[in-house]
Amino acid sequence: MKIKFLTLAVICLFSSVTLFAQFKVGVKAGADIHKLDGQSFKDKFSFGYHLGGFAEIGLGKKFAVQPEVYFSQTNIDTSSSFSDIYQFDSLSKVKLKYLNIPLLLNFKANNFITLQAGPQFSILMDPDNTLVENGHNAFKTGDFSMLGGLQFNISKLRIYGRYTVGLNNINDLDNQEKWKNQKIQVGVGLAL
Repeated sequence: MKIKFLTLAVICLFSSVTLFAQFKVGVKAGADIHKLDGQSFKDKFSFGYHLGGFAEIGLGKKFAVQPEVYFSQTNIDTSSSFSDIYQFDSLSKVKLKYLNIPLLLNFKANNFITLQAGPQFSILMDPDNTLVENGHNAFKTGDFSMLGGLQFNISKLRIYGRYTVGLNNINDLDNQEKWKNQKIQVGVGLAL
């Protein structure tokens, strides 16, 4: 009986040490290059930023799961036709502030390069900045996206680039046109 208990305790201790060795947390920050597709928006990219944290949970030597939570803000320019159609009282810029929650699958090609892909759910944090005269929000409060990218690992430093494409229509006013987010992210992270 004591041998079974001792064996079980050793296995649990070894498993927790192994799991802890494959578990990392960190912080990240960077720049967003954002485009909102739709006729009502100028056909150009806008700049923003993001700031947050991540965890990396190892699943063997090559794979890991990387959940993240980060805040992002982007200013979107609207065209004159947007103001006419949706009555945005001479509003030329709309600020989109999101809390983003991606869940990435990491594939470590080698010790230096990691490929990343996965879904992302975003929550619009400040819908008051997108109100129109009739009291409706212009943008839906949730956005679902897919993202893919590349990360360079230099000791505890992470340098990454990603592309995110929105899968759903975030236009909350009507069904006249579809608005979808697109984003290029570049940034740095530090594993603690």
